[in-house]
Parts: sequence; C-alpha cells; structure tokens
Amino acid sequence: MKKLIPSFVLVIVFAGWQSCNNNQPSDNLSQQKFIETGYIDSAIKPGDSFFLYANGKWLDTAVVPKTENQTGSVLEIYKRTREHLKNILDSTSSTSNPSGSIEQQVGDLYASGIDTATIEKRGYDPVKPFLLQIDSIKNGRDIIHFVAAQQKMNNAVLYSQSVYSDQKKSSVNILNFFQGGLGLPDRDYYFKKDPATEKIVQAYQAYIKKLFMLTGSDSAGAAKKTAAIYAFEKQMAGSHKTNVELRDPESNYHKIAVTTLDKQMPVLGWRSLLNDLGIHTDTVIVGQPAFFIKVNELLKSAPLATWKDYLKFNVLNNASTNLSSDFEKAEFEYSKTLSGQQQIKPRWERIMQVVDGSIGDALGQIYVKKYFTEDAKKRIYDLVNNLQKAFEERINNLDWMSADTKSKAKDKLHAFLKKVGYTDKWRDYSKVKISRDTYFENLLSSSENEYQYQISKVDKPVDKTEWGLTASTIDAYYNPTFNEIVFPAGILQYPFFNPDADDAVNYGGIGAVIGHEMTHGFDDQGAQYDKDGNLKNWWGKDDSVKFAEKTKLVIDQYDGFVVIDSMHINGKLTTGENIGDMGGVAIAYTAFKMTKEGQDSTKIDGFTPDQRFFLSYAQIWRVKRTDELTRRLINTDPHSPPMFRVLGPLMNFTPFYTAFDVKEGEKMYKPEKDRIKIW
Repeated sequence: MKKLIPSFVLVIVFAGWQSCNNNQPSDNLSQQKFIETGYIDSAIKPGDSFFLYANGKWLDTAVVPKTENQTGSVLEIYKRTREHLKNILDSTSSTSNPSGSIEQQVGDLYASGIDTATIEKRGYDPVKPFLLQIDSIKNGRDIIHFVAAQQKMNNAVLYSQSVYSDQKKSSVNILNFFQGGLGLPDRDYYFKKDPATEKIVQAYQAYIKKLFMLTGSDSAGAAKKTAAIYAFEKQMAGSHKTNVELRDPESNYHKIAVTTLDKQMPVLGWRSLLNDLGIHTDTVIVGQPAFFIKVNELLKSAPLATWKDYLKFNVLNNASTNLSSDFEKAEFEYSKTLSGQQQIKPRWERIMQVVDGSIGDALGQIYVKKYFTEDAKKRIYDLVNNLQKAFEERINNLDWMSADTKSKAKDKLHAFLKKVGYTDKWRDYSKVKISRDTYFENLLSSSENEYQYQISKVDKPVDKTEWGLTASTIDAYYNPTFNEIVFPAGILQYPFFNPDADDAVNYGGIGAVIGHEMTHGFDDQGAQYDKDGNLKNWWGKDDSVKFAEKTKLVIDQYDGFVVIDSMHINGKLTTGENIGDMGGVAIAYTAFKMTKEGQDSTKIDGFTPDQRFFLSYAQIWRVKRTDELTRRLINTDPHSPPMFRVLGPLMNFTPFYTAFDVKEGEKMYKPEKDRIKIW
C-alpha cells in the first residue's frame, strides 16, 4: 500500500521530470530579467505557434542528456533541488548523528543505498525467503495469503489498495481496492499491434525471461515461464477498465459489504484476505469489481505453476532496482524502451529518490529548514488569495451558469483548503529501523511502517493536515475529497516563481499553476464534488447540460492535435487537465490585471506586461522529450504534451490575441465566437 496520491487527485504533473538540464539560463542579465529572450524565435509568428515563438531557439539546440528522457525548464528546478538534497545527504551520511534522529535515519538510509559492495555481495539473497514461500504454495488460499503478506510490505502484487476519504462521506477514511497485476503500462499494451507497442512488449518479455535466468532458470525454462506469465497477465488485462473509463468517479465507486464480496467471490475470500491484511472492517470500496471477479476465476482456472511463476516475477520485479547490479541493469533495459533514456542515472541520485520516497518527511524537514523561506511561503499565499478573488470575478461574469449554481460554485471556491510549502505536522518515523549495512531491510522497515500507518486510518476520521507530496517535490495538486490545493516548496522556484521577478512573470508562471489547480475543483471530474469533498451533484440541470456541451468542445479540439507521427492527443483522457490549463491561464491573467503592473504598459526587454505574462507561461512549459516517452505518455498520461498545454489554452483566450496582434489566417487563430470559454 504505497504512499501515493489517490488516482482521482488532479496534479499539474511533470511526468518523469526528475532529471537534470544542460541548458541553463543564458546569462546573469537574463536571470535578472526572468524572461529568456534568447530562446525566442522571432522568425515564427506568435499567432502561428506561440510555443515555438517563445522557445524555438532553445529547442533548436537543446539535447536530452543520455541519463534523462527529457530536458526543459522544470529540469532546471530539479537540478537545483537535486544538488540541495545531495548536500543534505552527503552531510548527514558522513557525520555521526544521534540514534533515531531524522539526520541519522536520512544519512544511514542513504549510506546503505550507496554501499554497492555490500549490495553486490548479497545478489538476490534478500528476496530468496519470498521465493521459497512461493514454492510452498499449494492452493488458492495460499496464493491470497502470500499476496496479502506482500501488500503489508508495500509490494502491490496482483492489485492495489489504499486508504483515503470516502468520496461520498469525505469526513471518514475507507479502505479502497483497485485493479492491478499488470507489468506493462496499462491494459491497451496487451492488445495493440502497432510496431512501437510490439517493441515494448518484446522488451518486457525479455525482461521477465532475464529475471528468471538470473535466479537459476535455463533459457528454455525461462522462456516457457515468460510465455505463461504474459498470457496470464493478458487475461487480467481484458478485465481492466481503460484509462478514460477510470476518469469517471461515479462509475469507479462501489461501496460493498465484505459479506457480499465473500458471496460473490468465494475463492478469493475477502474476509480471509482482510484478516491476512490485519484490517478489521465490514465495508470497502472496490473500484473495478470486474477485475476482482476475474481474479476469483483465475484462482480456479489458472495452473498453480503459472500462479507461482507470476508471483515470483512480481517479487523480483518489485525488488529489482534494490538488488545487485545485474537485476538493476535488466530492469533498466526494459524501462528505457518506455522512456528513451539511454543511460541509467548515477547511483547517488537514484538513492536520493529512494530516500525521498521512503522517509520523505524526514528529508523534507531538513530541506525546508535550509532552502525554503517563510517570505516565499507568504508571497505564495498572497498569490493564491489574489487568484481566488479573480476566480470569483470570473464566476460572477459567466453567461452560461445560473445564479443558484454560481452561488454554490463560489461557496466551493471559498472553502478551498490552501497548503503551501510543507506540512504543519511532520510524519514520525521512529518505528523505522535503519542501519548503514542493510539497505534492503531498511526499505522493508520503511514499507512496513508506511503500511501500518495507512491501515491505522481505516474507518477513522480524515486528517486534512496530511500531504500527498513531499516538500521538495516539483509538482502541485488538487484533491477533491479534501477540496484542497497544494503547492510544495519544490515548485516554488524560478522559472515558476521568484520573489524578485515582475508580476507578469510570477502570474504567468506559478499563478497559472495555482489557477490550474483551482480549476480542477471545477473540471469534468472535480465539478462532481461539493464544497465538503463529497461526490454529490450540486449543479442545476441546465447548467450541467451547458457544461457538458463546453466540455465536448474541449475534447474535440484536443482530439485534433497531432503530436508525433499519426498519434493524436486523446481528448477524453486529457479533458480535466485541458480544462485546468484553460482556466489556469484565464484566472491568472484576471488576477494579474488587478495588480499595479498589470494595469501598466511599461515595457521590459521590449515586451509589454501582458506579453511578458504569456511568454512566462509558454516558457515554463519549455521541454524536449524522447519519442519513446512521448508515445507512452500519450497512451497513459491525462496531461497533454507541453506544446499543447500552451497552444490549446491560448488559441481560445482573447487577451492573448490582443497582446500579440494575432490575425485571421494565422495557425492559432479562431474566430471569437468559436473560442472556448468555460471558467
């Protein structure tokens, strides 16, 4: 039960952007002016492609480093943050710290992870006890017992589970179960026949085979196991909902009594499963019942040998990056077909990410103390409050929404829980046992502690002080059941935010991100939750119809964008994020126009304040990705590619037309009557 943000939480998401960037701002003067004028390609008309106009010269020379799958503006933040975290880790791991202190935990976990001599010597010894347990399995009950034991170690074998607020009774936590069990990115990879997908499938099968050969199987035996496992997963994939279907909160909410589940799926045995998990509850939410019905069937129909091989692969796969280098290399050979990354990251950087993912609040406490100021926190709160006022103004001016629904929308807007920088209640990791020479066991202790922390919340009141991201994370999110917007310290840096920058830059950067997260409360998913975070309709009938009509326009527009080869954006998959981007720009601009500078016309670097606002927005999305990553994200990511996060909103926003004199005949031009305006 990993510490993850629930699937219905809407994030700004910088997919895979934990990497460094070789393309730093051009010079100190550029840093002071904040808009990278050297990246602008003036040969391109702003109205033909504002993304290429704002970033074209950079794109011409930018190279994705071999250890990355993309490069761009956010990577500049990551490189800066990475160095800060490395300084902390180097310091804490090289000094003697009091036992049980956060410095000892952080330093010793990092030290154990970079102790490659010990890790190499151990090979796959750390997982051998689990493989022996699988060998002793005799029936379906044994299978579920083993799966539950792995779940208690945060190893999501077969399915996923988590604890968070009941979407229809948001003040109380409930246990949730979700479809899982697949090794490929999602169900569609098992059924597509295009060359790019088949290449990934072949790499995945080679990876399965390699893991079995590393643990003693000969080539023929490993190939046989691989074929059986892949066929087994394909059967499960057929019961999975698609990524688009998973976006509908109502159809993925099934609150069911455990006694009912036991009757429906007697082989799986829900009551016994919960007992194995150490959880005592009478009711759970099953997101996708068809998947669990399929598991119940496979427990009867699939050969026991196939089940055992499937479980062994899952154990090895989940542990691969924490075992000796031959396992790490096998995993990387597969993963690079999904990402296009040519070389594995340095060991220290990978362990840095492990520390952040395992005891992130311990690392985060040290990080914010050294690298985040209370002044920055206050400035962001001021920005959030200004955008809230701007959003209210925009709601008041809507011509398609009734007065009653406007009133409820404003109630929800003013009920936002606003979190900036870092949590006010750090996690306690005192039960996590960390030693400098037992890396794998350190991770197990952290995982077991996380599991116990999560299940302790089942059927208990929700604690809205909890955060879903660590302080150094370069991201932001909206959580509908908390009705909260969250901005960790990691994202509150240049180019998104700088306290010395002019308002145009900050409102076009972090302001648009804040507006994006606010809009998630009112996108096609978020709009289904009321101000208290309950999945409950609060819309007037006519308002709902008009909103659906506008949403359809967004879907159709993005369906028409071609990203790579003949691959189009999936408008239905990306609907919520596209609405968020459109609303984010609009709300941020309205808030910007409330400032003194927003009402001024003084130029900096030859650009008006309005022009700098839009340039800032375009340059925060400056990114170049590998083709492999682009293809995977089009299939699985609810966010449009960065270029279209610029083009899509701006071609519908009239102030952009005015700022850059966009005319009919230019590629981004849409007649004013056809421009989509929701919020």
